[in-house]
Amino acid sequence: MKSSGTAYLCWFFFGVHYAYLGQWGWQVLYWLTAGGCGIWTIVDLFLIPSRVNKHNLVLANQIADIERREKAEEFERQLMITRSQNNNNGVDPS
Repeated sequence: MKSSGTAYLCWFFFGVHYAYLGQWGWQVLYWLTAGGCGIWTIVDLFLIPSRVNKHNLVLANQIADIERREKAEEFERQLMITRSQNNNNGVDPS
């Protein structure tokens, strides 16, 4: 998870707030245009919190998807183990 405070520090001291959020294409464009001739610099002052929140939301969704897949895989593994044990004990699985 990213922090708005850290993003502001990256923006103020180094101008690398896009890189901090993993948006390297925007970061290169920001550097090449000198912060959009200063316009992006001012706009980013107000947009950094929403960009950080968006980044964190995407990350949280990715983590939730991974956790759901892992739970489903674990359930399938346990189901296969149970079926295998029932077959080895002569129990009809149906």
